[in-house]
Amino acid sequence: MQEELRKLAKARNALVIAHNYQRAEVQEAADFTGDSLELSRTAAKTDADIILFCGVEFMAETAHILSPDKKVLLADINAGCPMADMITSYDLRKLKEEHPGALVVAYVNTSAAVKAETDICCTSANAATVVSNIPADREIIFVPDRNLAMYVEKATGRELIKWDGFCPTHEYITAEVILKAKKEHPEALVIAHPECLPDVQDMADSLQSTSGMIRFARESEARSFIIATEMGLIHRLQKENPGKEFISPTKKAICPNMKLTTLQKAFDTLFEERYEIRVDEDIRRRALAAVEAMVSYS
Repeated sequence: MQEELRKLAKARNALVIAHNYQRAEVQEAADFTGDSLELSRTAAKTDADIILFCGVEFMAETAHILSPDKKVLLADINAGCPMADMITSYDLRKLKEEHPGALVVAYVNTSAAVKAETDICCTSANAATVVSNIPADREIIFVPDRNLAMYVEKATGRELIKWDGFCPTHEYITAEVILKAKKEHPEALVIAHPECLPDVQDMADSLQSTSGMIRFARESEARSFIIATEMGLIHRLQKENPGKEFISPTKKAICPNMKLTTLQKAFDTLFEERYEIRVDEDIRRRALAAVEAMVSYS
């Protein structure tokens, strides 16, 4: 099936891209794997006519925001993001009315409509840098992830107006499961994603985005790591570092939306050229300004 997907992609001049949290067999079939921003930037640079995005909806929207001339297909139309769904453009407009002088920073894990109401987007990798470059006298609204916001507050010393959103998958990674994993693997370093709970962040040897985790594991002299993020990343970590050990602290660290995509669905979507993701042009242009501002920090 992987070979069939590759043949079809070549025939259709399509680029197949997969997020680091996708099923292992889907990652193996893709032309590129990475985090959401890496993939959208890869999509923007390619001369392919079609982008088949194996990920979730906001990621495909971001790809269309950056590449409106390409046909962007989402492998499974039901693959959403609970965190992104926790805030709407209406919610954000209301919050902006309550804080009229505030500058809005939105995590890239948001809908295009929310991005359109935003001054600058950020990734987990550059969130602290983005916030630290905002004038000290400006209030900052940070949406939607409260855990990432608390990480940024610690890293920058800035107080943020936080939206009460979160990633349900990362909330399964508790201090208790980290302690248990550390007891079983005392030599292992803990690498945690900033979407994790604050007490898990405090226990980590390093806080990293998914791309940062990949880089950290490659460069570290350690041989064993507890990976506090969605389990799909472990496939790539193990593949790229065959002599090292990667442990998930809990079997619950699985994003059901990311795992909706299968090879068969990816093939069928590309074959039928279905599930095209488009963003209203007015929203796309407004969101593009916030996304381009984010890219300038990467």
